[in-house]
Amino acid sequence: MSLLRFFLIISSSVLVNGFNVPLRSTKYSKAILSISADNTPWWADYPPPKVQRDYPRPPLEETSENQRISADLSRYLKSLPRPAKPLKVAVIGAGLAGLSTAKYLVDAGHVPTVYEARDILGGKVSAWQDKDGDWVETGLHIFFGAYPNVNQMFKELDIEDRLQWKSHSMIFAMPGQQTADGFQRFSRFEFPQFLPAPLNGITAILMNNEMLTWPEKIRFGIGLLPAIVFGQKYVEECDKLSVSQWMRQQGVPDRVNEEVFIAMAKALNFIDPDNLSMTVVLTALNRFLQETHGSKMAFLDGPPPTRLCQPMVDYITKNGGSVYLEKRLKKIHTNSDGSVKHYEFNDGEIVEADVYVSSMPVDPLKLMLPNSWKSMPYFDKLNGLNGVPVINIHIWFDKKLSTVDHLLFSRSPLLSVYADMSLTCKGYRDDDKSMLELVFAPAKEYIGRSDDEIIEATMAELTKLFPNEIGPEEGKAKVEKFHVVKTPLSVYEATPGREEYRPGQTTPVGNFFLAGCFTKQKYLASMEGATFSGKLCAQQIAEAFLEGKIKLGEGQLPNKVAV
Repeated sequence: MSLLRFFLIISSSVLVNGFNVPLRSTKYSKAILSISADNTPWWADYPPPKVQRDYPRPPLEETSENQRISADLSRYLKSLPRPAKPLKVAVIGAGLAGLSTAKYLVDAGHVPTVYEARDILGGKVSAWQDKDGDWVETGLHIFFGAYPNVNQMFKELDIEDRLQWKSHSMIFAMPGQQTADGFQRFSRFEFPQFLPAPLNGITAILMNNEMLTWPEKIRFGIGLLPAIVFGQKYVEECDKLSVSQWMRQQGVPDRVNEEVFIAMAKALNFIDPDNLSMTVVLTALNRFLQETHGSKMAFLDGPPPTRLCQPMVDYITKNGGSVYLEKRLKKIHTNSDGSVKHYEFNDGEIVEADVYVSSMPVDPLKLMLPNSWKSMPYFDKLNGLNGVPVINIHIWFDKKLSTVDHLLFSRSPLLSVYADMSLTCKGYRDDDKSMLELVFAPAKEYIGRSDDEIIEATMAELTKLFPNEIGPEEGKAKVEKFHVVKTPLSVYEATPGREEYRPGQTTPVGNFFLAGCFTKQKYLASMEGATFSGKLCAQQIAEAFLEGKIKLGEGQLPNKVAV
């Protein structure tokens, strides 16, 4: 049954019956629509507050065509003819994009060397330990079933068991509301495991009556019909509209934006619906509604540098590549024809290679471009992309809060999403105290303020989310310590019209390629986008070499491994 047909059947029945009775008289529909007194569908399967529970890895290979395509691309890269003399490739940046590029280059038979400016791996997923040994992360990182290339990476590195899959739910906080037991109240969208996509997603939306009314759901569903009918072409055309503009154009009530899409927009790109391109939201909805396990979430069982990036490094070095830390690029030197001559680093080292790759974020990349390149239309377009500020916050409390084992949408004007990492993550487990990790967004007005000001504003929001548990009163949870991590220029800001500025991985400079989530790929600014961009970059380098477009030089790369 198509998404369109299913929606029309249900909406028609609702209209006939007045929005408040079973939609159809069939046994199936009555079962589907059965909910408990607290608005919980009968199929819901999730742990109670303060209880940790992981779930089996979903059968992605069986349910996701994109997952199968990702596996096919991996096999293709490994099957390419082994070069008699492999390319020496110098890659700048040891985030997911740079490490992914290097991983798939060694799979294709080439020899990459990765240079990272900092003393830690990970780029935007980096983390480090404070004086107490507690980990501090750059961001709150969630892994989705709709991340085929990330999930394929975990499989190829044999570390799938490091992902802690959670219940198939999307959970929104209800600020100031408590359950009968006094816990913080949440509104849940529960995806029935016995239904395939898109039926599971539509059922989850239709069965949540706390956040949207039936008329609001129907107006939103009707607004989505052009995306369903016209597909990707329509999704791309919507890049000229913000989420708020699209909602008004489609006649969707403002309350849908207020209840759901403010939180979703901040989670997707750290900005509000007035500024976020509708293409971003439609892309996410497409993945979540068209893939049975697309919206299912997982947490990594510890810090990304050690639990994900280090296995990538180990794979790269085992297969002939190298990774160096504390190697900051000073200048890209060019030949008279505009091609790259060599990289110069701050320590004075000169590195020559056959191919050069930058996986730097778009903002530092623009600063490093040689002057002779800046007037090229390809590189000039990069000026249309700018990083968005974001603040990640860790707060350690002196007691356990009534959070749930999942990612939570705060629905706060200052906070995006949060999670109690002492509950969700094995590596941070604490049965007696909570450690909340929160994304402060939009962050533009706060990025220049002091940590104390940011924490004061955050705590004011948390007292609304946990009025019975957090506050100055005796017996309530108190802050033991906190860390504020500011990233003034994070992923590219996906405002309307940005898609035309995103470059492909192959540049006009024959021996210079790009990777990074800002480059053109269908997963936008995300861990999946970064990982996929690196894979595409490696593919394009390998194919260009086989086609004779890249010539072997006398590039000299270090022959020792630094990481």
